[in-house]
This record gives sequence, C-alpha cells and structure tokens, in this order.
Amino acid sequence: MRISELSHASGIPVASIKFYIREGMLPRGASTSATSADYGDEHLARLRLIQALSEVRALPLARVKEILDLVDHPADTAYATLGRAVNALPPYVEPTDAEHARDTIDALGLTWDPGFGAVAQLGAAIRAVQGAGLRWDAELAALYLEPIRTLAAGEIAPLADMAPADAVAHAVLGTAVYEPVILALRRLAHQQLLAERTSQPPA
Repeated sequence: MRISELSHASGIPVASIKFYIREGMLPRGASTSATSADYGDEHLARLRLIQALSEVRALPLARVKEILDLVDHPADTAYATLGRAVNALPPYVEPTDAEHARDTIDALGLTWDPGFGAVAQLGAAIRAVQGAGLRWDAELAALYLEPIRTLAAGEIAPLADMAPADAVAHAVLGTAVYEPVILALRRLAHQQLLAERTSQPPA
C-alpha cells in the first residue's frame, strides 16, 4: 500500500508516519520509485503499536523508542529485557525508592534486585501509601500478591512455547500494553462489588 493508504488504514497522519520513519521507529517501505514506497501489514501493525504506547500508555516519545528498540534488539534473556522495559514504563521514580520496598519484598519471598525498575516503583508506592496514613504491612502485601502471582503465571506460561525473540517481544509488549487493562478491570470490579452491596436488602 502507498503511504496515503497506510495513513488511512491506521488513522495516523502522513506527516506523523514520515516522522516515525525519520526517527527510526517505523521501517522504511520498499522503494517503488524515487519518490514513493510500498508498505505492508507489518508497517500497519507497527503503527498500531506506536499508537498504543503513545496514546493508551501516554508514554513520552523517548520511552516509546526505548520499548520499540527492545522489541527489535532484545537483551540476551527475557529477564534482562523485561527489566529494561519496566524501567521505560511509568511511574518514573528515583532508584533510591527501592529501599522502601526491601522489607515487603523479603517478607513475600520475592527477588530483591534494586536494578529492576519495579522494585523502586513498589518502594515509591509504599512510601505514598504510608504517607497518606493508610495501612501497609506484610499481611496486606500478601493479600495483594496472591492473585497477582496467579495472573503473572498465566501471562508468563505461553513464553515457554515461543522462540526466544518472540518470547521477549511478548513479555515486553504484554507488560507495556496490558497493564491499563488490569487497572481498568480492577476499578470495574470495585464498582460491581459496591453496586451489589448497595442493592442488597437490609438484614
């Protein structure tokens, strides 16, 4: 398809597509003449991914480029690549926040790796919870972890049957794109449970 057709199919302006190409975020199309090129379904899929990262996740352009670079040039292991991907995702916190998570991570039997972005992200979150005067202890942390571990196990399971490159891409993109779904479903569950509670007749 021509770039105008790619624009129509993706809903992204031609000027933006050309910008993504210049920035190396979108591969160039196959040249058909001195002034035109042909684009395929892989370009459309890539544009939709860029759109999901920049609009759904509201990531800054530099962070979108980091995620795309990880998909194209993963680290040696899915663990290392996922760690870099998490570092590219919000919330963006100071590495020193990792210390606020140490007790919780130790109590839950999780891996203490202050270089993994989620450690500092958890630390900053715990600090905010405590700063608001809300409860945070090992018992509450375990309550959260139980369903989250089940969810994570289900998400990681398909990786065993994938080629290494595909597994890395799946892990990175799954982390980047599915997290808003999880948050929205949690909020909907809260809404439903509260609606059910208020609709029950008094005892």
